[in-house]
Amino acid sequence: MALEYFDWLDYLVFGLMLLLSALIGVYFAFFAAKKQNTTAEYLMGGKTMGVFPISMSLISSYISGISLLGLPAEMYTYGTQLWTIVLSEWIVSVTISVIYLPVFYNLQITSSYEYLRLRFNQHVRLLGSIIFIIKMLLYIPIVIYVPALALSQVTGINLHMITPIVSIVCIFYTTVGGLKAVVWTDALQTIFMYFGVIFVLIYGTCRLGGIREVIRINQEGDRLDFFIMDIDPTIRHTFWTTVFGNYFSWLASCSVNQAMIQRCLALSSLRKARITIFIMAAGIFVIVSLCCYTGLVIYATFAKCDPLSIGAIKKSDQLLPYFVMTITGTIPALPGIFMSGVFSAALSSMSTGLNSMCGVIFEDLIRPAYNKPISERTASFIMKVIVVIIGGICVALVFLVEHMGALIQAGKSLAGITAGSLLGLFTMGLFLPWINATGALVGGITSTILVGWISLGTQAAMLRGEIVIAAKPVDVSGCAANYTLHASPTPETTVEFDRSGTFFMYRLSYLYYTFVGMVVCTVTGALVSYFTQPNDSSMVHRDLLTPVIHRWLPPQNIHCRRPRLTQHDIDLHAREMELLHLRTAYLKDDNSIDSELLSPRNNIYS
Repeated sequence: MALEYFDWLDYLVFGLMLLLSALIGVYFAFFAAKKQNTTAEYLMGGKTMGVFPISMSLISSYISGISLLGLPAEMYTYGTQLWTIVLSEWIVSVTISVIYLPVFYNLQITSSYEYLRLRFNQHVRLLGSIIFIIKMLLYIPIVIYVPALALSQVTGINLHMITPIVSIVCIFYTTVGGLKAVVWTDALQTIFMYFGVIFVLIYGTCRLGGIREVIRINQEGDRLDFFIMDIDPTIRHTFWTTVFGNYFSWLASCSVNQAMIQRCLALSSLRKARITIFIMAAGIFVIVSLCCYTGLVIYATFAKCDPLSIGAIKKSDQLLPYFVMTITGTIPALPGIFMSGVFSAALSSMSTGLNSMCGVIFEDLIRPAYNKPISERTASFIMKVIVVIIGGICVALVFLVEHMGALIQAGKSLAGITAGSLLGLFTMGLFLPWINATGALVGGITSTILVGWISLGTQAAMLRGEIVIAAKPVDVSGCAANYTLHASPTPETTVEFDRSGTFFMYRLSYLYYTFVGMVVCTVTGALVSYFTQPNDSSMVHRDLLTPVIHRWLPPQNIHCRRPRLTQHDIDLHAREMELLHLRTAYLKDDNSIDSELLSPRNNIYS
């Protein structure tokens, strides 16, 4: 099968997606009724966002191009065991709705790490913010690399030329349009994403003769593995790693993530936020399943001629774009629709990351450093500069990503460095009132260092060839005679090396990294708190603890102070004082003015 490249219609469809994304940013920056020139508008959308755009934004944010390209490659190369991650996503949604969200919504905080200040102190808040920034700086370059890799495959354009061009579009609309632009471009891009994946999937299935034929070929190729019940934690994917291990990974990504909290608090009520979370879970369940099934279709298509073995592609993550261009390259606009879907997923994840990092850097690092209030105009300018700077840094880091292994494992391995410590910090704060600030600080640092050592050590061991992941067997018997064999399809390459001499923690499944990080953070925090005077549980305000544990706590001390004012409270108080001064001035000039009409309370809450 000859590989087709983009034609003018494909470029037109792809360009239209980028243009619409940029125009949404322009609209919210210059033409919307409420301009994005205040902190509340830029970071929280004025807390007036609807359920639909927020739901679509969360779906597209969490399903990046890593999933669209990585999941099919995973199914093709290693089998379907990873597909069972969808089971844990529903449990995570319930956990967030019941345990985490009520606390954050009640506090009405702009940055989720403001909670760490209220529960512990400013130092713990700073630790959480820095860990989050490191996490996003590790994650976003992979998100940028994915669509550049795919577009390079289908256009022949050099990868390093594509990366800065497409990133500029994302940085532009994120910078000028704020949260509303990010959310509405995400909604548009979600539509592109679903349409592209479904269209390619249906065409590929019909071409093979239906779903039954796809399943039959994959069964013969030993790809269907759903219930590997071995409890050995060093096996990369088993039922327990993909369900139990991924539960903590997904919980860390959603429950205490700035992107999730920022969007949920942009809604007008807790009920709407909970509805949004369950819509997100359903949407992610569907798109992950579609991506996994696409991997089965790709294998069924190339079951007798593995494109990696004959050198048609260089990395397994290029399987999906190669599949699209070989079987649908002659269909007008279909490759362009597909690439729009991949880029939509990637751009939405990048824009969400930039907007979230902007909120954290401004609220947790810059605002506390100022000794005087920052005007809204200055704040807006600072946040836009932050987006541009961190966007440029992420683009520069892309050049390191191409030297990593499979995208799914690389992404989750790097995320696990920080996810466990963040989840541990918030879990200690919400569930364990006796944990003090010193314990939280030491626990967070210890966890990050330990899991970072494990993750980076594992990546290094894989690069040295000490750990080789067992791939499923492939076949080239159906290839044309004029090919060059680049990788042996014989069983030798499908058997893992003897890893008995490799350090045990380096052999641990990457899906357990978050769980290990959370346990280390929590246990360390509890031990340090015990030896450094633990908190009196009755003196920790109930607003800072999850409602789930309230019934088991001792009565709250009457001297227990309410949580200190959040920025939301400060802004309300400033507005109230301004209206009070205005009322006083008017009354001095004209005693006939209706004092009730000028009442600050009536003005604020009307």
